[in-house]
Amino acid sequence: MGKVAVCTAAVCAAAVCAAAALVVRHRMRSSGRWAKAMAILKELEDKCGTPTGKLRQVADAMAVEMHAGLASEGGSKLKMIISYVDNLPTGDERGSFYALDLGGTNFRVLRVLLGGKEKRVAKQEFEEVSIPPDLMIGTSDALFDFIADALKKFVDTEGEDYHLSPGRQRELGFTFSFPVKQTSIASGTLVKWTKGFSIEDAVGQDIVGELTKSLERVGLDMRVAALVNDTIGTLAGGRYDNPDVIAAVILGTGTNAAYVERAHAIPKWHGLLPKSGEMVINMEWGNFRSSHLPLTEYDVAMDVDSLNPGEQIFEKIISGMYLGEILRRVLCRMADEAAFFGDTIPPKLKIPFILRTPHMSAMHHDTSSDLKVIGSKLKDILEVSLSLSLSLSLSLCISNTSLKTRKVIVELCEIISIRGARLAAAGILGVLKKLGRDTVKEGEKQSSVIALDGGLYEHYTKFSNALESTLKELLGEASDSIVITHSNDGSGVGAALLAASHSQYLEVEDS
Repeated sequence: MGKVAVCTAAVCAAAVCAAAALVVRHRMRSSGRWAKAMAILKELEDKCGTPTGKLRQVADAMAVEMHAGLASEGGSKLKMIISYVDNLPTGDERGSFYALDLGGTNFRVLRVLLGGKEKRVAKQEFEEVSIPPDLMIGTSDALFDFIADALKKFVDTEGEDYHLSPGRQRELGFTFSFPVKQTSIASGTLVKWTKGFSIEDAVGQDIVGELTKSLERVGLDMRVAALVNDTIGTLAGGRYDNPDVIAAVILGTGTNAAYVERAHAIPKWHGLLPKSGEMVINMEWGNFRSSHLPLTEYDVAMDVDSLNPGEQIFEKIISGMYLGEILRRVLCRMADEAAFFGDTIPPKLKIPFILRTPHMSAMHHDTSSDLKVIGSKLKDILEVSLSLSLSLSLSLCISNTSLKTRKVIVELCEIISIRGARLAAAGILGVLKKLGRDTVKEGEKQSSVIALDGGLYEHYTKFSNALESTLKELLGEASDSIVITHSNDGSGVGAALLAASHSQYLEVEDS
Protein backbone atom coordinates (compact mmCIF):
# COMPACT_ATOMS: atom_id res chain seq x y z
CA MET A 1 0.00 0.00 0.00
CA GLY A 2 2.85 2.33 0.95
CA LYS A 3 4.59 1.66 -2.36
CA VAL A 4 1.41 2.48 -4.30
CA ALA A 5 0.99 5.73 -2.38
CA VAL A 6 4.63 6.62 -3.05
CA CYS A 7 4.17 5.82 -6.75
CA THR A 8 0.97 7.82 -6.95
CA ALA A 9 2.66 10.78 -5.26
CA ALA A 10 5.60 10.48 -7.64
CA VAL A 11 3.26 10.36 -10.66
CA CYS A 12 1.33 13.39 -9.38
CA ALA A 13 4.56 15.27 -8.75
CA ALA A 14 5.78 14.42 -12.26
CA ALA A 15 2.45 15.52 -13.73
CA VAL A 16 2.61 18.80 -11.82
CA CYS A 17 6.21 19.33 -13.00
CA ALA A 18 5.22 18.53 -16.58
CA ALA A 19 2.25 20.92 -16.37
CA ALA A 20 4.45 23.61 -14.86
CA ALA A 21 7.04 23.07 -17.57
CA LEU A 22 4.28 23.24 -20.17
CA VAL A 23 3.04 26.53 -18.71
CA VAL A 24 6.60 27.92 -18.67
CA ARG A 25 7.19 26.81 -22.27
CA HIS A 26 3.82 28.21 -23.28
CA ARG A 27 4.57 31.51 -21.59
CA MET A 28 7.99 31.69 -23.25
CA ARG A 29 6.47 30.89 -26.63
CA SER A 30 3.67 33.40 -26.00
CA SER A 31 6.12 36.12 -25.02
CA GLY A 32 8.10 35.44 -28.21
CA ARG A 33 4.94 35.65 -30.27
CA TRP A 34 3.87 38.80 -28.46
CA ALA A 35 7.24 40.41 -29.15
CA LYS A 36 6.82 39.57 -32.85
CA ALA A 37 3.31 41.06 -32.89
CA MET A 38 4.63 44.21 -31.22
CA ALA A 39 7.42 44.43 -33.82
CA ILE A 40 4.82 44.28 -36.63
CA LEU A 41 2.78 46.99 -34.89
CA LYS A 42 5.82 49.25 -34.42
CA GLU A 43 6.88 48.78 -38.05
CA LEU A 44 3.39 49.77 -39.22
CA GLU A 45 3.42 52.82 -36.96
CA ASP A 46 6.78 53.93 -38.36
CA LYS A 47 5.81 53.44 -42.02
CA CYS A 48 2.43 55.18 -41.59
CA GLY A 49 4.06 58.17 -39.92
CA THR A 50 2.71 61.56 -41.02
CA PRO A 51 4.85 64.21 -39.32
CA THR A 52 3.98 67.81 -40.20
CA GLY A 53 6.96 68.14 -42.54
CA LYS A 54 5.87 65.14 -44.62
CA LEU A 55 2.30 66.43 -44.84
CA ARG A 56 3.59 69.78 -46.11
CA GLN A 57 5.50 67.89 -48.82
CA VAL A 58 2.30 66.04 -49.78
CA ALA A 59 0.38 69.36 -49.92
CA ASP A 60 3.10 70.94 -52.11
CA ALA A 61 3.04 67.93 -54.44
CA MET A 62 -0.78 68.16 -54.67
CA ALA A 63 -0.57 71.85 -55.66
CA VAL A 64 2.11 71.08 -58.30
CA GLU A 65 -0.01 68.28 -59.79
CA MET A 66 -3.04 70.59 -59.88
CA HIS A 67 -1.08 73.14 -61.93
CA ALA A 68 0.11 70.39 -64.30
CA GLY A 69 -3.38 68.94 -64.73
CA LEU A 70 -4.82 72.37 -65.58
CA ALA A 71 -2.04 73.04 -68.10
CA SER A 72 -2.74 70.11 -70.43
CA GLU A 73 -4.80 66.95 -70.80
CA GLY A 74 -2.84 64.01 -69.42
CA GLY A 75 -0.27 66.37 -67.89
CA SER A 76 -0.82 64.97 -64.42
CA LYS A 77 -2.15 61.99 -62.49
CA LEU A 78 -4.86 64.46 -61.46
CA LYS A 79 -7.32 64.72 -64.35
CA MET A 80 -8.49 68.23 -63.29
CA ILE A 81 -11.67 67.84 -65.36
CA ILE A 82 -13.37 71.01 -66.57
CA SER A 83 -16.95 70.59 -65.34
CA TYR A 84 -18.52 73.43 -67.38
CA VAL A 85 -20.22 74.51 -64.14
CA ASP A 86 -19.56 78.25 -64.22
CA ASN A 87 -22.56 79.41 -62.18
CA LEU A 88 -22.90 78.09 -58.66
CA PRO A 89 -26.14 78.68 -56.74
CA THR A 90 -26.46 82.08 -55.06
CA GLY A 91 -29.59 81.53 -52.97
CA ASP A 92 -31.71 83.70 -55.30
CA GLU A 93 -32.99 80.67 -57.26
CA ARG A 94 -36.77 80.26 -57.43
CA GLY A 95 -39.09 77.62 -58.83
CA SER A 96 -39.35 73.86 -58.87
CA PHE A 97 -36.51 71.69 -60.14
CA TYR A 98 -35.85 67.98 -60.42
CA ALA A 99 -32.79 65.82 -59.80
CA LEU A 100 -31.86 62.29 -60.82
CA ASP A 101 -29.06 60.61 -58.89
CA LEU A 102 -27.71 57.48 -60.60
CA GLY A 103 -24.62 55.97 -59.03
CA GLY A 104 -25.26 52.33 -58.19
CA THR A 105 -27.90 49.62 -58.06
CA ASN A 106 -30.50 52.16 -56.88
CA PHE A 107 -31.27 55.60 -58.21
CA ARG A 108 -33.12 58.50 -56.63
CA VAL A 109 -35.50 61.02 -58.13
CA LEU A 110 -36.04 64.30 -56.29
CA ARG A 111 -37.90 67.54 -56.67
CA VAL A 112 -37.23 70.71 -54.75
CA LEU A 113 -39.15 73.95 -54.48
CA LEU A 114 -36.82 76.94 -54.21
CA GLY A 115 -38.16 80.16 -52.72
CA GLY A 116 -35.28 82.59 -53.14
CA LYS A 117 -33.32 84.18 -50.29
CA GLU A 118 -36.27 84.16 -47.88
CA LYS A 119 -37.70 80.66 -48.23
CA ARG A 120 -34.60 78.83 -49.51
CA VAL A 121 -35.44 75.11 -50.09
CA ALA A 122 -39.11 75.54 -49.27
CA LYS A 123 -40.02 71.92 -49.91
CA GLN A 124 -38.42 68.71 -51.18
CA GLU A 125 -39.59 65.19 -51.95
CA PHE A 126 -37.79 62.10 -53.23
CA GLU A 127 -38.19 58.45 -54.11
CA GLU A 128 -35.62 55.66 -54.36
CA VAL A 129 -35.93 52.99 -57.06
CA SER A 130 -34.06 49.67 -57.36
CA ILE A 131 -32.70 48.76 -60.78
CA PRO A 132 -33.53 45.17 -61.84
CA PRO A 133 -30.25 43.22 -62.28
CA ASP A 134 -31.01 42.30 -65.91
CA LEU A 135 -31.17 46.01 -66.85
CA MET A 136 -27.63 46.53 -65.51
CA ILE A 137 -26.28 44.29 -68.27
CA GLY A 138 -28.92 44.88 -70.97
CA THR A 139 -29.26 47.73 -73.46
CA SER A 140 -28.99 51.48 -73.08
CA ASP A 141 -32.60 51.95 -74.22
CA ALA A 142 -33.92 49.44 -71.67
CA LEU A 143 -32.07 51.06 -68.74
CA PHE A 144 -32.93 54.66 -69.58
CA ASP A 145 -36.54 53.82 -70.49
CA PHE A 146 -36.90 52.26 -67.03
CA ILE A 147 -35.41 55.37 -65.38
CA ALA A 148 -37.54 57.74 -67.52
CA ASP A 149 -40.68 55.77 -66.66
CA ALA A 150 -39.93 56.00 -62.93
CA LEU A 151 -39.26 59.73 -63.32
CA LYS A 152 -42.58 60.22 -65.15
CA LYS A 153 -44.49 58.39 -62.40
CA PHE A 154 -42.78 60.63 -59.84
CA VAL A 155 -43.68 63.78 -61.82
CA ASP A 156 -47.30 62.57 -61.97
CA THR A 157 -47.46 62.82 -58.14
CA GLU A 158 -46.46 66.51 -58.31
CA GLY A 159 -48.54 68.67 -55.94
CA GLU A 160 -49.98 72.11 -56.63
CA ASP A 161 -46.94 73.80 -55.06
CA TYR A 162 -44.65 72.51 -57.79
CA HIS A 163 -46.68 73.40 -60.88
CA LEU A 164 -44.79 75.45 -63.45
CA SER A 165 -46.08 78.52 -65.19
CA PRO A 166 -47.63 77.82 -68.65
CA GLY A 167 -45.15 77.06 -71.43
CA ARG A 168 -42.28 76.47 -69.02
CA GLN A 169 -40.35 73.21 -69.35
CA ARG A 170 -39.33 71.16 -66.32
CA GLU A 171 -35.57 71.11 -65.71
CA LEU A 172 -33.40 68.37 -64.21
CA GLY A 173 -29.98 68.10 -62.60
CA PHE A 174 -28.47 64.68 -63.43
CA THR A 175 -25.89 63.24 -61.03
CA PHE A 176 -24.17 60.41 -62.90
CA SER A 177 -21.43 58.78 -60.82
CA PHE A 178 -19.63 56.85 -63.55
CA PRO A 179 -16.58 57.90 -65.61
CA VAL A 180 -17.70 60.49 -68.17
CA LYS A 181 -15.86 62.79 -70.56
CA GLN A 182 -17.79 66.01 -70.09
CA THR A 183 -18.33 68.07 -73.27
CA SER A 184 -20.64 70.81 -71.93
CA ILE A 185 -22.69 71.59 -68.82
CA ALA A 186 -25.39 69.21 -70.10
CA SER A 187 -23.54 66.60 -72.14
CA GLY A 188 -20.86 64.00 -71.64
CA THR A 189 -19.81 60.68 -73.17
CA LEU A 190 -19.66 57.55 -71.06
CA VAL A 191 -16.06 56.28 -70.78
CA LYS A 192 -16.84 52.98 -69.02
CA TRP A 193 -19.27 51.40 -66.61
CA THR A 194 -18.34 50.41 -63.04
CA LYS A 195 -20.23 49.06 -59.96
CA GLY A 196 -21.64 45.99 -61.69
CA PHE A 197 -23.05 47.72 -64.80
CA SER A 198 -22.06 46.47 -68.25
CA ILE A 199 -24.16 48.01 -71.04
CA GLU A 200 -21.90 47.98 -74.08
CA ASP A 201 -24.04 50.06 -76.45
CA ALA A 202 -24.00 53.02 -74.02
CA VAL A 203 -20.19 53.32 -73.89
CA GLY A 204 -19.02 56.26 -76.00
CA GLN A 205 -22.55 57.70 -76.14
CA ASP A 206 -23.73 61.06 -74.77
CA ILE A 207 -25.40 59.98 -71.55
CA VAL A 208 -27.73 63.02 -71.50
CA GLY A 209 -28.75 62.25 -75.09
CA GLU A 210 -29.64 58.67 -74.08
CA LEU A 211 -31.77 59.87 -71.16
CA THR A 212 -33.44 62.60 -73.28
CA LYS A 213 -34.50 60.06 -75.94
CA SER A 214 -36.09 57.93 -73.22
CA LEU A 215 -37.87 60.95 -71.70
CA GLU A 216 -39.35 61.69 -75.14
CA ARG A 217 -40.42 58.04 -75.56
CA VAL A 218 -42.37 58.07 -72.26
CA GLY A 219 -43.86 61.49 -73.11
CA LEU A 220 -42.16 63.53 -70.38
CA ASP A 221 -41.24 67.09 -71.39
CA MET A 222 -38.11 67.66 -69.29
CA ARG A 223 -34.74 69.25 -70.09
CA VAL A 224 -31.47 68.10 -68.52
CA ALA A 225 -29.91 71.41 -67.43
CA ALA A 226 -26.78 70.04 -65.74
CA LEU A 227 -24.78 66.80 -65.78
CA VAL A 228 -22.59 66.56 -62.67
CA ASN A 229 -20.92 64.18 -60.25
CA ASP A 230 -21.60 63.96 -56.52
CA THR A 231 -18.58 66.10 -55.54
CA ILE A 232 -19.74 69.01 -57.67
CA GLY A 233 -23.26 68.55 -56.27
CA THR A 234 -21.78 68.82 -52.77
CA LEU A 235 -19.98 72.02 -53.77
CA ALA A 236 -23.23 73.45 -55.15
CA GLY A 237 -25.17 72.55 -51.99
CA GLY A 238 -22.42 74.05 -49.85
CA ARG A 239 -22.29 77.30 -51.86
CA TYR A 240 -26.10 77.59 -51.65
CA ASP A 241 -25.86 77.54 -47.86
CA ASN A 242 -22.71 79.68 -47.64
CA PRO A 243 -21.27 82.02 -50.32
CA ASP A 244 -17.75 81.49 -48.90
CA VAL A 245 -17.62 77.80 -49.93
CA ILE A 246 -14.71 77.40 -52.35
CA ALA A 247 -14.21 73.62 -52.45
CA ALA A 248 -15.91 70.31 -51.67
CA VAL A 249 -14.44 67.01 -50.61
CA ILE A 250 -16.16 63.62 -50.54
CA LEU A 251 -14.81 61.14 -48.01
CA GLY A 252 -16.95 58.05 -48.25
CA THR A 253 -16.49 54.69 -49.96
CA GLY A 254 -14.28 56.60 -52.39
CA THR A 255 -12.88 60.11 -52.29
CA ASN A 256 -12.77 63.13 -54.57
CA ALA A 257 -12.49 66.91 -54.47
CA ALA A 258 -13.82 69.78 -56.57
CA TYR A 259 -13.12 73.49 -56.25
CA VAL A 260 -13.78 76.87 -57.85
CA GLU A 261 -10.93 77.97 -60.12
CA ARG A 262 -10.39 81.30 -61.88
CA ALA A 263 -11.15 80.64 -65.53
CA HIS A 264 -8.01 82.45 -66.74
CA ALA A 265 -5.88 80.07 -64.61
CA ILE A 266 -6.82 77.05 -66.79
CA PRO A 267 -4.35 76.96 -69.72
CA LYS A 268 -6.06 73.93 -71.30
CA TRP A 269 -9.40 75.82 -71.53
CA HIS A 270 -9.76 77.01 -75.14
CA GLY A 271 -13.35 78.24 -75.20
CA LEU A 272 -14.74 81.68 -74.43
CA LEU A 273 -14.17 82.65 -70.83
CA PRO A 274 -17.42 82.33 -68.85
CA LYS A 275 -19.14 85.55 -67.75
CA SER A 276 -18.68 84.60 -64.10
CA GLY A 277 -14.90 84.36 -64.60
CA GLU A 278 -15.01 81.08 -62.68
CA MET A 279 -15.03 77.38 -63.50
CA VAL A 280 -15.59 74.41 -61.20
CA ILE A 281 -12.83 71.82 -61.54
CA ASN A 282 -13.43 68.16 -60.75
CA MET A 283 -9.98 67.12 -59.51
CA GLU A 284 -10.49 63.34 -59.36
CA TRP A 285 -7.94 63.55 -56.55
CA GLY A 286 -8.27 59.87 -55.64
CA ASN A 287 -5.74 59.25 -58.41
CA PHE A 288 -3.11 61.53 -56.81
CA ARG A 289 0.21 59.89 -56.02
CA SER A 290 3.56 61.15 -54.79
CA SER A 291 6.84 59.74 -53.50
CA HIS A 292 5.99 61.54 -50.24
CA LEU A 293 2.95 59.36 -49.52
CA PRO A 294 3.74 57.00 -46.62
CA LEU A 295 2.97 53.65 -48.27
CA THR A 296 3.36 50.27 -46.55
CA GLU A 297 3.76 46.72 -47.83
CA TYR A 298 0.04 46.22 -47.11
CA ASP A 299 -0.92 49.14 -49.37
CA VAL A 300 1.32 47.89 -52.17
CA ALA A 301 -0.06 44.34 -51.98
CA MET A 302 -3.65 45.58 -51.85
CA ASP A 303 -3.01 47.74 -54.93
CA VAL A 304 -1.48 44.82 -56.85
CA ASP A 305 -4.52 42.66 -56.03
CA SER A 306 -7.02 45.37 -56.98
CA LEU A 307 -9.04 45.73 -60.18
CA ASN A 308 -7.08 48.90 -61.06
CA PRO A 309 -3.41 48.37 -60.09
CA GLY A 310 -1.37 51.57 -60.04
CA GLU A 311 -4.48 53.77 -60.08
CA GLN A 312 -6.33 55.65 -57.31
CA ILE A 313 -3.39 55.35 -54.87
CA PHE A 314 -4.50 58.32 -52.72
CA GLU A 315 -8.03 56.88 -52.54
CA LYS A 316 -6.66 53.48 -51.50
CA ILE A 317 -5.03 54.87 -48.35
CA ILE A 318 -7.64 57.39 -47.21
CA SER A 319 -11.14 56.21 -48.21
CA GLY A 320 -13.77 54.00 -46.63
CA MET A 321 -13.56 51.24 -49.22
CA TYR A 322 -10.02 50.37 -48.18
CA LEU A 323 -9.24 51.21 -44.51
CA GLY A 324 -10.84 48.03 -43.17
CA GLU A 325 -9.03 45.94 -45.79
CA ILE A 326 -5.65 47.40 -44.74
CA LEU A 327 -6.47 46.41 -41.14
CA ARG A 328 -7.36 42.87 -42.28
CA ARG A 329 -4.05 42.52 -44.10
CA VAL A 330 -2.07 43.61 -41.02
CA LEU A 331 -4.03 41.16 -38.82
CA CYS A 332 -3.34 38.42 -41.39
CA ARG A 333 0.39 38.98 -41.06
CA MET A 334 0.14 39.02 -37.25
CA ALA A 335 -1.88 35.80 -37.33
CA ASP A 336 0.64 34.17 -39.67
CA GLU A 337 3.93 35.33 -38.15
CA ALA A 338 2.98 35.92 -34.50
CA ALA A 339 0.10 33.43 -34.00
CA PHE A 340 -1.98 36.44 -32.95
CA PHE A 341 -5.19 34.40 -32.95
CA GLY A 342 -3.65 31.05 -31.97
CA ASP A 343 -1.81 28.36 -33.91
CA THR A 344 -4.09 28.57 -36.95
CA ILE A 345 -5.10 31.60 -38.97
CA PRO A 346 -8.89 32.09 -38.75
CA PRO A 347 -10.17 31.06 -42.23
CA LYS A 348 -12.49 34.09 -42.49
CA LEU A 349 -9.53 36.44 -41.97
CA LYS A 350 -8.23 35.33 -45.38
CA ILE A 351 -11.30 36.69 -47.22
CA PRO A 352 -10.49 40.07 -48.85
CA PHE A 353 -12.69 43.00 -47.71
CA ILE A 354 -14.48 40.92 -45.05
CA LEU A 355 -13.45 43.57 -42.50
CA ARG A 356 -15.25 46.70 -43.62
CA THR A 357 -14.48 50.22 -42.47
CA PRO A 358 -17.74 50.53 -40.44
CA HIS A 359 -16.55 47.45 -38.45
CA MET A 360 -13.18 49.13 -37.96
CA SER A 361 -14.86 52.35 -36.84
CA ALA A 362 -17.02 50.49 -34.30
CA MET A 363 -13.90 48.78 -32.85
CA HIS A 364 -11.92 52.04 -32.83
CA HIS A 365 -14.72 53.82 -30.93
CA ASP A 366 -15.11 51.03 -28.33
CA THR A 367 -15.07 52.72 -24.91
CA SER A 368 -16.04 49.69 -22.78
CA SER A 369 -13.54 48.75 -20.05
CA ASP A 370 -13.02 45.25 -21.48
CA LEU A 371 -13.32 46.36 -25.14
CA LYS A 372 -16.23 43.98 -25.60
CA VAL A 373 -17.32 45.57 -28.91
CA ILE A 374 -14.01 44.45 -30.43
CA GLY A 375 -14.52 40.96 -29.00
CA SER A 376 -18.00 40.65 -30.47
CA LYS A 377 -17.00 42.09 -33.88
CA LEU A 378 -14.11 39.64 -34.21
CA LYS A 379 -16.35 36.78 -33.14
CA ASP A 380 -19.21 37.74 -35.49
CA ILE A 381 -17.11 38.66 -38.54
CA LEU A 382 -14.00 36.48 -38.28
CA GLU A 383 -15.33 33.77 -35.95
CA VAL A 384 -12.39 34.44 -33.63
CA SER A 385 -12.90 33.77 -29.94
CA LEU A 386 -10.31 35.94 -28.24
CA SER A 387 -10.55 33.96 -25.03
CA LEU A 388 -8.94 31.08 -26.94
CA SER A 389 -6.45 33.20 -28.82
CA LEU A 390 -3.52 31.59 -27.04
CA SER A 391 -4.20 28.16 -28.51
CA LEU A 392 -3.64 26.63 -25.06
CA SER A 393 -6.68 27.09 -22.87
CA LEU A 394 -4.96 27.91 -19.59
CA SER A 395 -7.08 30.36 -17.65
CA LEU A 396 -4.12 31.92 -15.84
CA CYS A 397 -2.69 33.02 -19.21
CA ILE A 398 -5.90 33.97 -20.99
CA SER A 399 -7.50 36.96 -19.29
CA ASN A 400 -4.54 39.34 -19.67
CA THR A 401 -3.76 38.37 -23.24
CA SER A 402 -7.37 38.70 -24.38
CA LEU A 403 -7.56 42.34 -23.33
CA LYS A 404 -4.00 42.96 -24.56
CA THR A 405 -4.98 41.59 -27.96
CA ARG A 406 -8.00 43.87 -28.14
CA LYS A 407 -5.87 46.86 -27.18
CA VAL A 408 -3.50 46.10 -30.06
CA ILE A 409 -6.45 46.15 -32.45
CA VAL A 410 -7.42 49.62 -31.16
CA GLU A 411 -3.84 50.77 -31.86
CA LEU A 412 -3.96 49.34 -35.39
CA CYS A 413 -7.26 51.15 -36.10
CA GLU A 414 -5.71 54.36 -34.78
CA ILE A 415 -2.58 54.10 -36.94
CA ILE A 416 -4.45 53.29 -40.18
CA SER A 417 -7.31 55.78 -39.79
CA ILE A 418 -5.23 58.69 -38.51
CA ARG A 419 -2.80 58.31 -41.43
CA GLY A 420 -5.79 58.56 -43.80
CA ALA A 421 -7.27 61.56 -42.02
CA ARG A 422 -3.98 63.46 -41.89
CA LEU A 423 -3.30 62.81 -45.58
CA ALA A 424 -6.81 64.03 -46.46
CA ALA A 425 -6.02 67.22 -44.53
CA ALA A 426 -2.76 67.57 -46.51
CA GLY A 427 -4.77 67.23 -49.73
CA ILE A 428 -7.08 70.06 -48.62
CA LEU A 429 -4.03 72.18 -47.78
CA GLY A 430 -2.77 71.53 -51.34
CA VAL A 431 -6.03 72.95 -52.75
CA LEU A 432 -5.79 76.00 -50.47
CA LYS A 433 -2.17 76.52 -51.57
CA LYS A 434 -3.17 76.42 -55.24
CA LEU A 435 -5.76 79.12 -54.54
CA GLY A 436 -3.39 81.21 -52.39
CA ARG A 437 -5.65 80.79 -49.36
CA ASP A 438 -3.22 78.98 -47.07
CA THR A 439 -1.70 82.10 -45.54
CA VAL A 440 -2.96 85.24 -43.81
CA LYS A 441 -2.81 88.30 -46.04
CA GLU A 442 -2.34 91.61 -44.25
CA GLY A 443 -5.45 93.74 -44.14
CA GLU A 444 -7.52 91.08 -45.86
CA LYS A 445 -10.30 89.24 -44.08
CA GLN A 446 -11.32 86.29 -46.19
CA SER A 447 -13.14 83.17 -45.11
CA SER A 448 -12.56 79.94 -47.03
CA VAL A 449 -15.16 77.26 -46.41
CA ILE A 450 -14.63 73.60 -47.42
CA ALA A 451 -17.84 71.55 -47.74
CA LEU A 452 -17.33 67.91 -46.73
CA ASP A 453 -19.63 64.95 -47.19
CA GLY A 454 -19.48 61.15 -47.25
CA GLY A 455 -20.09 58.35 -44.78
CA LEU A 456 -16.46 58.14 -43.65
CA TYR A 457 -16.38 61.82 -42.68
CA GLU A 458 -19.89 61.77 -41.23
CA HIS A 459 -19.77 58.56 -39.17
CA TYR A 460 -16.10 57.83 -38.33
CA THR A 461 -15.71 60.50 -35.63
CA LYS A 462 -12.05 59.82 -34.81
CA PHE A 463 -11.23 60.18 -38.51
CA SER A 464 -13.09 63.48 -38.96
CA ASN A 465 -11.73 64.92 -35.70
CA ALA A 466 -8.17 64.04 -36.76
CA LEU A 467 -8.70 65.61 -40.18
CA GLU A 468 -9.89 68.89 -38.70
CA SER A 469 -7.18 69.10 -36.02
CA THR A 470 -4.49 68.28 -38.61
CA LEU A 471 -5.68 71.06 -40.90
CA LYS A 472 -5.39 73.52 -37.97
CA GLU A 473 -1.89 72.18 -37.22
CA LEU A 474 -0.81 72.69 -40.84
CA LEU A 475 -2.36 76.13 -41.29
CA GLY A 476 -1.20 77.72 -38.04
CA GLU A 477 -2.58 81.25 -37.65
CA ALA A 478 -4.26 81.01 -41.06
CA SER A 479 -6.58 78.32 -39.64
CA ASP A 480 -8.89 81.03 -38.26
CA SER A 481 -9.97 81.86 -41.82
CA ILE A 482 -10.58 78.23 -42.90
CA VAL A 483 -13.86 76.55 -42.00
CA ILE A 484 -14.90 72.91 -42.51
CA THR A 485 -18.64 72.41 -42.87
CA HIS A 486 -20.76 69.30 -43.40
CA SER A 487 -22.75 69.60 -46.63
CA ASN A 488 -25.29 66.82 -46.78
CA ASP A 489 -26.88 65.21 -49.86
CA GLY A 490 -24.97 67.05 -52.56
CA SER A 491 -25.71 64.32 -55.07
CA GLY A 492 -29.44 65.02 -54.70
CA VAL A 493 -30.40 68.55 -53.72
CA GLY A 494 -27.07 69.87 -55.09
CA ALA A 495 -27.94 68.56 -58.56
CA ALA A 496 -31.35 70.26 -58.45
CA LEU A 497 -29.67 73.51 -57.38
CA LEU A 498 -27.28 73.26 -60.37
CA ALA A 499 -30.27 72.78 -62.67
CA ALA A 500 -31.62 76.02 -61.18
CA SER A 501 -28.35 77.94 -61.55
CA HIS A 502 -28.04 76.77 -65.18
CA SER A 503 -31.71 77.18 -66.06
CA GLN A 504 -32.60 78.26 -69.61
CA TYR A 505 -34.94 80.82 -68.06
CA LEU A 506 -32.30 82.69 -66.04
CA GLU A 507 -31.69 85.45 -68.60
CA VAL A 508 -35.44 85.93 -69.06
CA GLU A 509 -35.83 86.45 -65.31
CA ASP A 510 -32.80 88.74 -65.09
CA SER A 511 -33.94 91.04 -67.89
